[in-house]
Amino acid sequence: MNLQDKLQIAGLTDTGRVRRRNEDSIGYDSILGLLVLADGMGGHLGGEVASNMTVDTIIEQVQTRLPAVTRGQIDSATGFSLESVCIQDAIELANDRVYRKSAEGPELRGMGTTVVTLLFYDNRLSLAHIGDSRCYRMRGGQMEQLTKDHSLMQELIDRGFYTPEEARKSLNKNLVTKALGIDPTITADLQEDLVLKGDIYLLCSDGLTDLVEDNEISLTINEFSDNLEEAAKQLITKANQNGGKDNISVILCRVNEDFSESRGWFKKLIEWF
Repeated sequence: MNLQDKLQIAGLTDTGRVRRRNEDSIGYDSILGLLVLADGMGGHLGGEVASNMTVDTIIEQVQTRLPAVTRGQIDSATGFSLESVCIQDAIELANDRVYRKSAEGPELRGMGTTVVTLLFYDNRLSLAHIGDSRCYRMRGGQMEQLTKDHSLMQELIDRGFYTPEEARKSLNKNLVTKALGIDPTITADLQEDLVLKGDIYLLCSDGLTDLVEDNEISLTINEFSDNLEEAAKQLITKANQNGGKDNISVILCRVNEDFSESRGWFKKLIEWF
């Protein structure tokens, strides 16, 4: 199904006010309903290379494999939909490519990247992530974080050493415990959920969430919910006004119409009669 008329997508990435290079990368395919965001790290050029390779590989693989997926089928080995398995496999291939590339020279050694990927289909979504780039959902004016950071600070929060408020002030909040391209193999956290008309989804790097409070992000998205391009600009502007200490990337997606494939077939059947 072509989702271009069902979803509205806007993405923006910015170097920020301190860094000389932008090691974030974003990409999306509005026809497939695929969004990808990566925040690179390591090496002289490594972060930029790792994030670009990751986004390109995931989009390329999903574009190639998704059309052949039997919709509505569940993978018996994992219990996830075949769509989820498709993005999981794409992330694993990206990990392999980045890991191998990092051995090609000292300027790339140790490079890696976070990644968060969202795929829409049949009024559902598959969400996969590695690291501390996040996905939020705005539903009925209320924002909810769907991903859980793979970071040292999140582990300390889980163990009760810090509250989320205390964690925001810590100098160690950007130490990730899981990243793509660092090890030969990796498995992304994967989840599936239902999608409702009017939902707005935000993918973002920590250059946004470290500098803009969740309530300010929520207020901005609500204020500009009818203009996602402006919402993206406003979020990046707010991060830069608060110091712009890191690269800042956002992708916003609003669900404008139902995209149930089963209903599509039912409507066609009704039309025949």
